[in-house]
Order: sequence, then C-alpha cells, then structure tokens
Amino acid sequence: MPESTLTVWKFETPAGAGEAVRTLGEMQKQGLITILDFATVSWEEGKKKPATKQGAPTTSAGALGGAFWGMLFGLIFFVPLLGAAVGAATGALTGSLADVGIDDDFIKSVRNEVTPGTSALFLMSTGAVLDRVKDGFKVHEPSELIYTNLSAEQESALRRVFEEE
Repeated sequence: MPESTLTVWKFETPAGAGEAVRTLGEMQKQGLITILDFATVSWEEGKKKPATKQGAPTTSAGALGGAFWGMLFGLIFFVPLLGAAVGAATGALTGSLADVGIDDDFIKSVRNEVTPGTSALFLMSTGAVLDRVKDGFKVHEPSELIYTNLSAEQESALRRVFEEE
C-alpha cells in the first residue's frame, strides 16, 4: 500500500471544512487523491469547544475509524479543558502517537491554529497530487496546512495503538 498522509487543512470560517469536503470528493473523482478517511471540526464563535464529525464510514484498508478521530480530537481540543489529572493520564498515549508521527508539536500546532470561528479538515489519504490538491482548496482559502506523512509501518503502529484502547 502506498504511503499514507495525514493532513490538516484549516479554514477561516466554521463552515469552511464542510464545504471543502465536497471539493475533496471532486478531486478524488478526478484521480488527484485517494481518500482513506476524514473528519471535520467546526468551531462556532462563542462556543467553548468545537463540533466534530467523522466522514462517511468507509471500508478502505486505510480507514482509521471513530476511535482514532475521537482520541486525536480529545487530545487536541478537550484535554486542555479537562485539567491536569486527565492530561497526565494521556501521557502514555501521546508517547505512542509520537512513535507514529503525531507528536506534541503537531497537537500544539493544531490546537493553536484551530480556534473559535474556524474549522479544519483532517484527512488520511494516499496518492495526492499535492500541488493540484492545494490549488483545488484555494477557492476555500485555507490559512494553514499542517501535515504529517505516515509510512505504512507508522500507520500500522497507529492502528495498533487505537485497537488497544
């Protein structure tokens, strides 16, 4: 299986990520990207936490599933709200994630960028023609692209982390 890439695209409006999902579907039809799994985060102004939504269920071998997205979003958006006791309990998990390409810098970067009034598209994909995908998203004017490349070995290790939970 080709190398998977986890990308996070930030949008300047709470609806931006949802709109970008349609663009992403068109890019897949054009053969510019293969979508393995995705989820969106939409954070309305005035809300204490964002709304999260997993993409349509997929049977793709690369699909990560709800446990992955729930844990990742929990670490990024909800652990800071829950305090030190819960934060300490996640230390082992974040260490495991670092082994597969998702480290504290990635989590902090996303946490600092995806704030009230914005949204984000979290995407696991393969075979992306990155310049064409970036051009496709220009109509939505993402302000930031944060990405982590995951090798097949890293992706497999990531799956094991979440299967153990």
